[in-house]
Amino acid sequence: MSFYIGLSILSNKEAHGKSFFSAEARRILSLFDGRPIDENSIAREEQGRPFFPDSEIDFNIAHSGALSAVSFVRGRKLRTGCDVERIRKRPGTADIAEKFFSASERNYLFSRGSFDETRFYEIWTLKECFLKLRGLSVFDMAAAPSFIIDDGCGERLAFCATVPLALSFRLYELSGCAGEHYMLAAAIEGAQQTQPAIQWFSQSSLACKMTAEIKAAPKPAETVSPKR
Repeated sequence: MSFYIGLSILSNKEAHGKSFFSAEARRILSLFDGRPIDENSIAREEQGRPFFPDSEIDFNIAHSGALSAVSFVRGRKLRTGCDVERIRKRPGTADIAEKFFSASERNYLFSRGSFDETRFYEIWTLKECFLKLRGLSVFDMAAAPSFIIDDGCGERLAFCATVPLALSFRLYELSGCAGEHYMLAAAIEGAQQTQPAIQWFSQSSLACKMTAEIKAAPKPAETVSPKR
């Protein structure tokens, strides 16, 4: 099996419109899979999630700001999800947290005394990653489980739900010298679990640091194993 995360930064001129990011995602998929991939190579599930028909490859795509991301896994009965968000102050994040986040997640956002934008994007990116893994959308945010647990020692990242198959998430912070700051989450689901290899497909790149690994196992007693 193989598990990759492909990343690419588009120029300011390129990073306008969904079509540019879609084309870049197909380019990355073509390089991962070793064959040309166009729009006709990709089918969609009932709710719109893209996939390759009759293939043991699963993938997921995301973009934000100027960054395009693709998670790619090759292996029998494996599935992946990914999401990326540019970290920035924007109005309404506290209202979003109040509407969609659990009480423990909201406590986590304010545990340093004021609303923490970076922690907001940690949770939001993990939730979107989970939804995209399941073939859902941002409109299904209420269906995403909590990603914070309070075990008496303070709030910490975890996956607070039971799952039918082994599932793990990796959370990354990406930053550049020009002040770019992104949060990236990638997930793999299936009996085979492995660390993803990160590859850049653009001339420029960002510093990338894994900040958390969150594991969920089928047995309830083993559902939480965060790494911080």
